[in-house]
Amino acid sequence: MPGILPTAQPVGRPPAERRAAPARAAQPQPVHDSLVCVALPALAVSSASGQLTGQGLDGFYRDGRRVLSHCELRVAGGEPLVVQGRLTGADRARFIGTVRRTGERGPDPEICLERLRCADGTERITFHSSAVRPVRLPVEIRLGTDLAELGAVAVGLPGPELRAAVHGSGLRWSGPGVHATVSATPAPEDALASAGLLRWELDLPPGGRRTIELRVGLEHTPGGPGGCPSGGHHYSGGTRIPGQRGGVFAPRARADRPPRPWTSARLECDDRRADALMAGSLDDLYGLVLRDPAAPADVYVAGGFPWRCGPAPAEALWTARMLLPLGTRLAAGTLRALARSQCAAPGADFGRIPGALRDAGPHAPPSCTGVEATLLFPVVLAEARRWGLPEQETERLMPAAERCLRWLQTAADPAGGGRGGYVPDPAPGGPYRCETQAHAHRAALLGADLLDTYGLSDGAALRDWAAELRARFRSDFWAEDRAGGRPAALLTAGGRPVPHLGSTAAHLLDTGLLGGGALAPGLLDAARTDQLARLLGGPAMDSGWGLRGLGAKESGYNPFGHRGGAVRVHETAVAAAGLAAAGHERAAGNLTRGVLDAAEGFGYRLPEMYAGEQRTADGAPVPHPAACRPAAVAAAGAVHLLIALAGLRPDVPAGTVSVRPLGTAPLGAIQLTGLSIAEQPFAVRISRLGMGMVEAAAEGLQLGS
Repeated sequence: MPGILPTAQPVGRPPAERRAAPARAAQPQPVHDSLVCVALPALAVSSASGQLTGQGLDGFYRDGRRVLSHCELRVAGGEPLVVQGRLTGADRARFIGTVRRTGERGPDPEICLERLRCADGTERITFHSSAVRPVRLPVEIRLGTDLAELGAVAVGLPGPELRAAVHGSGLRWSGPGVHATVSATPAPEDALASAGLLRWELDLPPGGRRTIELRVGLEHTPGGPGGCPSGGHHYSGGTRIPGQRGGVFAPRARADRPPRPWTSARLECDDRRADALMAGSLDDLYGLVLRDPAAPADVYVAGGFPWRCGPAPAEALWTARMLLPLGTRLAAGTLRALARSQCAAPGADFGRIPGALRDAGPHAPPSCTGVEATLLFPVVLAEARRWGLPEQETERLMPAAERCLRWLQTAADPAGGGRGGYVPDPAPGGPYRCETQAHAHRAALLGADLLDTYGLSDGAALRDWAAELRARFRSDFWAEDRAGGRPAALLTAGGRPVPHLGSTAAHLLDTGLLGGGALAPGLLDAARTDQLARLLGGPAMDSGWGLRGLGAKESGYNPFGHRGGAVRVHETAVAAAGLAAAGHERAAGNLTRGVLDAAEGFGYRLPEMYAGEQRTADGAPVPHPAACRPAAVAAAGAVHLLIALAGLRPDVPAGTVSVRPLGTAPLGAIQLTGLSIAEQPFAVRISRLGMGMVEAAAEGLQLGS
C-alpha cells in the first residue's frame, strides 16, 4: 500500500521478540444479507452484487464443499455497477447491472448485463448493447476455490486458495479426493491458470447481445472421502446443465432431484402477503429436500443453511407434521428414514432415535434432539394416519413407533432415570423439561390409539401413565404467584422447579389430533390453560414480531439468545395454533399477524429465529447473526400458521373432517386449494366473518361438527 513500508517493525520491539499472530477464532458467518440459492445438495451464496469474493459464505457448494469461492466479473477494465440482485426462486437469483466504458458520453449507459445463477452450479451472463455502433467488450472472470467444507466456512475458517490448472474450456482445482471444475461456453480466448482468469473479447453489434455460460462441477476421485456437509450427511454428486424454457433461464430437471413430496397447495387471502409467504415457504422447503442414501425413494427435509444441511431428526419430523395438510408423502419418507437410524441394541437406549444436544438457554443445560424426535415419531405417524396415510404404510411403520413408546416407558420409569414418572431430557440424568413432558404425554395418548388399532399391547398402560402424569404435572410444574401463576420451565434432577417463562411452554397447548376431530386432553386444566394463554399473549412474551424464547422480564433475557429471548418461528406457530384450539383467538391472531409482518421484512424467507426486540411503530425485525436461512422449521411453521386459520381436523379412518376456523378472521377471507385429505384434493374457503365452506373433498368424506 502506498506510504507503508513492508519491512516496518513495531517501535521498541526487535523482530525476534514479536509474538506469533494468534490463531483465528471461529466466528459464525451471518447469512441474513446474502442471496442464498438452495437445491440441496447444491447451494450458491453471494451478496446482492452477484460477485463471489471468497468472503464469508460466498460460493457455489456441492456435497458440503465449496466448489467455487471466487467468481468475480470485470468488464471493460472495471466492475459492473449492479443495480439489482434478487432471488427469483429458492434456487435461482438474478442480477442486473450496467457497464460504463471509457469515452462514453451522457448519463445513460450503453451496455447492460444480466447474471442468472442457479444453485446447481450454472450461471449465464448476458451483455446487451444499446450502442449505435459495434462494440468490442473485454470481459474477464476471476475464479478460485479452497474446496473447504461448508462447516468450516460457516464458522469463518476457510482453507487456503488452491492453484488452478487449465482444463478443457475452463479451469480445474484438485484437493484430497476431489476435483472442482469450471467450464465456459463459448470457450475463453485466454486462460491464465496462475491468476485463475478466463478472458474474452466479445463483439456486440448495434442492439445485439452475447452470452457466456459457466458450469461448475465437483468430481470425486475413486476411493476419495467424498463430501460431508455440516450435519454429517453424505450427498450424491453431479452437475446440471443450463436450459432454456419459455425464454426464461432455468435448470433442466436432475435425475437425482426428487419430485415435491407434497401437493401444489395455494393460498388466496385478503392480505396478499400471506399468499407470498405460503408460496415462498414451500419453495424454500423444496430446496431443502434430501433423499435418504439408504433408500433414495424416501425423502425428508434438511434443517437449514448453513448449519444443518444434513439430517436433523426433530426438525425433519416437525416439518413433516406441519405439512400433513399437503399430503402424507413427506411424513412417510421421513418416518421410514428415521426408523432406519433407531437404536435397536438392547439397553436403556433401545428404541431411541439418535440426535445431537442443543443449547437450551441461560437457565438449563443442553437438551437432546433425539429425545424430542423419539417422542415425535409416534405422534407424526398417528396424525399422518388421521390425514390419510394408507393403512399398509402405517402398519409398516408400527414396529418403529412401538419401539419409541417402549423407550418412553423405560425413560419415565424411576429405574430408568425418570423421577416421579417424568421423562428426563437428556436421559437418564435430566432435568425434566415442561415441553418434554408435553411431547411425552401427546406421544402416549396418540401412541395408545395406534397400539389399540393394530391389536398391540400397552395401550391401556400408556393411557394410565398419561392420566397420572396430568395429575402430577398440575401440581409439580405449576408455580403460583400473585399474577395467577405460571408453568415451570423445568424441574431439576433434584426436583426443584425453575419458574422462568419461555416459548417452550407453548407446547403445553399442542395436545395432538385424536379421532373424530377431537384434540387430546392437555397437561393443564382449563383455568391454567387460560392463564398460560394470557401470559403468552402479553407484552413480555409477544414481541410484536412473534413469541420470544424467554420472557422479556425474566433474568437472563437476551433478545439474541438462541433460547434466551430470540423469536423462533416454529414455536410461535405451535403457540398460535394451540391458542386458537383453546379458544384464545385474539392472541392467536396477534401472533399470526406478527409473524406475517416479520416475513415481509425478511422478503418472505423467514429465518429460523430473529431478535426478540420489542416492535415499534417505525421498526423492522432484526436478523440474528447465527440463524439458518432458509430454515425448514421456519418455513414449515409459516405454512402451519396459515393453514391453522382454517382449523382443519380430519379423521380419515372414520371418514370425517371438521372445519373450525378462527371466527376473528385475522387475515380476512382466505381460500386454500390443493390441500390433501385421504390422498384426494381438498379445498376450503373461510369468509371475513370466520365461516368455513368446503369446496372440494374426497368422495365419502363427511363434514363433522
